[in-house]
Amino acid sequence: MSPDPLAELRDWHLPDPLSWWPPAPGWWLAAALVLLAVGLAARWWLKRWRATAVVRATRRQLDALGWQLEADGDARRYSAALSRLLKRLALARYPRERVAGLSGYGWLEFLDATGGGGGFSQGAGRVLVESAYRPETEAQPDPERLRELVLGWVKVNWGRRA
Repeated sequence: MSPDPLAELRDWHLPDPLSWWPPAPGWWLAAALVLLAVGLAARWWLKRWRATAVVRATRRQLDALGWQLEADGDARRYSAALSRLLKRLALARYPRERVAGLSGYGWLEFLDATGGGGGFSQGAGRVLVESAYRPETEAQPDPERLRELVLGWVKVNWGRRA
């Protein structure tokens, strides 16, 4: 007798499971696009963070000057410190020949021409020049208005730099 030919057949079997590696070409493309998008977003954020660094540092310095004004009440010292801060920032932003020799109302006109919008020579910023000549008893302008004027000038000159 001959052996049963059906005994040599194997049972049903499933194909081997699909491997997750290596991915299909479409997944490689998707991964590359995601990495490119993350890289561009990081570059944009870093560029923006660096561009606003001066504005952030100026806010910190203005806060410190405001706290000092609250502590000692010396408005003359406050306005002189604001003027020094503006001068340092202007020297960093504009050519030294254009800024270094400025004082008095010429300094205020420069600040207005470079982003002050008239707030220095015709507004609250006049105290930067006049405070040294005012008597102690005379009322000083609002420090908050001065702070906002200085911050506005800084934002115009430094906030949009890339």
